[in-house]
Amino acid sequence: MDSIRKIINLCLLTLAFTAPLCAAPIPGGEETFLNEGLSLGGETPLDKDSPLNNELYDDDSFFDDDSFFFEAPTLVFQVPSFETRYFDEVFPNLSRSQKRFVMSTGLRFAFEKNESPTLVPNPSSGVNLLSRIMSKKPSHIIEALVVVPYNKRELDMLDIYNALGRIKNIQDHTIVIRDKEYKLFTDTTRLESAKVRKPIPDPPISNTLPYSETMYLRFVDHSMGDFYLRGDITVSLYGITYSLTNFRDVSYSIFRIMKAEKFIAIIYLEPVKEGILIYSMSGLYIPNFVSNRINLTASMNYRITILIDWITEGLRKVEEEENPNLHFYQMRTE
Repeated sequence: MDSIRKIINLCLLTLAFTAPLCAAPIPGGEETFLNEGLSLGGETPLDKDSPLNNELYDDDSFFDDDSFFFEAPTLVFQVPSFETRYFDEVFPNLSRSQKRFVMSTGLRFAFEKNESPTLVPNPSSGVNLLSRIMSKKPSHIIEALVVVPYNKRELDMLDIYNALGRIKNIQDHTIVIRDKEYKLFTDTTRLESAKVRKPIPDPPISNTLPYSETMYLRFVDHSMGDFYLRGDITVSLYGITYSLTNFRDVSYSIFRIMKAEKFIAIIYLEPVKEGILIYSMSGLYIPNFVSNRINLTASMNYRITILIDWITEGLRKVEEEENPNLHFYQMRTE
């Protein structure tokens, strides 16, 4: 008798915790975020034409009593919150003098494929650019690190995303060499796609932040000519990673000096307590007969400097153009 009673109780518990066969729509169409940020705008209606659901619409179905229908409570999955990190949590092993440079002019170092980087993030920080750089088997690598202090307000990842969107402004930046000013990029623009290389304007300021995005760009370099790049943006828990890779060969006159996919620049940006952390690593492979004829390290460093200056200026502009409505943003899933 006790065994029968236990079985009955178990059946009742199972019915109590089993989802209803048909529930009313979630009121207000609230969005639920699951796993990788997948957005679900309420429940999916059942398909009457599906053979798997025919029994639910059978007039002779046993489950046709109104008592089986009720309004289900809204199910909410909360995105985990996190604290903004201090710079030392990401780069704990820098000397005091190195930190001073990071907070002002920034640090830059060069090394080759058989050497080790100087700027090493905390292994538990989740920041690792070196492995992606080395997958390209580069002959030369440049690393850079700077923190842009907050000015009028603390910036967030949406601010960073909007600063990275102003591709056209890169061409306005110059480099000073031996007291003389040079313009390295004579034109920088977005392209419609990798195949349709038609210039398109930069998009307006956004109030939504994508999980990922790919764009195609053309930089007209004063020494290398047209430089076609694929830009990939990815958003992680603490920051944004912006990767630039050449999707076409790079030629000088009639000579090819770099194959496609042989250049990569990765820029990681994170809002820390002290400001916006900008950590960059760039690598490329150029044959010896070319690299022996130019100062490759200096050439790469000049262009990385321009990119960092462009990002810094973009962050300052975003500060000046603050719109409170932009900071109630959602993540885009498309």
